[in-house]
Amino acid sequence: MAAEAPKIAQGEKVALALGAGGARGLAQIGVIEALQARGLRISTVAGSSSGALVGGIFAAGKLSEFREQLERMSRADFLRLLADPALGQGGLFHGQRLVRAMRDVVGDPDIETLPIPFVAVAVDLLRQREVWLRTGPLWQAIRASFAIPGLFTPAEVHGRELVDGGLLAPLPIAATRLSDAHRLIAVDMHGWPAHPPGSPAPEGEAENGDPGRNRFTRWVERQLDQRLREDDEAISLTEIMARSLDTMQAQISRVQLALDPPELVIRIPRDACLFYEFWRAREVIAIGRAEADKALDAAGY
Repeated sequence: MAAEAPKIAQGEKVALALGAGGARGLAQIGVIEALQARGLRISTVAGSSSGALVGGIFAAGKLSEFREQLERMSRADFLRLLADPALGQGGLFHGQRLVRAMRDVVGDPDIETLPIPFVAVAVDLLRQREVWLRTGPLWQAIRASFAIPGLFTPAEVHGRELVDGGLLAPLPIAATRLSDAHRLIAVDMHGWPAHPPGSPAPEGEAENGDPGRNRFTRWVERQLDQRLREDDEAISLTEIMARSLDTMQAQISRVQLALDPPELVIRIPRDACLFYEFWRAREVIAIGRAEADKALDAAGY
């Protein structure tokens, strides 16, 4: 039987691996808040996809400002940010409008100048391997790490076409090993559903009439709508893509955790929200904080 991992002491250096999970990744904002409230010192962050988004903004010291901006935004606000179509160019959207909006809040630093060391993990399509982005413009690295194939166009970095890091490293544990941190905390975005199949799920945010929704915004919304039809007989293309990616990432994450177990794993229920529901930031962040507190209490912190 494996020995129990030593407890992480307050003030001890901790590396944080933030996982891929679409809008579920916003739960990691709440996780970071819970860790800091317990006095744990996060000295290094590595992230894939939405984990790179949250991790990079945290490393830049702007997580509070980013959270406030997220919580002010409505469903229509997010859909308008996606409205930079790239049909026929390797994805549905460019993602640049989304990046510009976040850069306005966070700024545009280089990774090597951040107060906390940060690694964004992406995937090189040509060489079929993961890439650790540790220098250069922060937003270039984040944009590459969340370039979900089919949804966003690939990002070109140093002459390489890079896509979502979650394809090969949905839980980037290895990318933290260059740090001098003594302990590792990982956030797995594929925890057991809070509402397993067969149990009633809570209703999502009600849709209301928004005069700001134009024809294209409504089209985007239809394209991103993953919900099953009422008769449950047909699933949208977006739903199939999201479930397939989620299944693959969950399996890879389990292997990564088994091969290189961290001192603490915090698991976010995989049904916390749909992968594109970024407008549910407030409740998803609250879920992250609650799950982190639960894991920390169980570990005796």
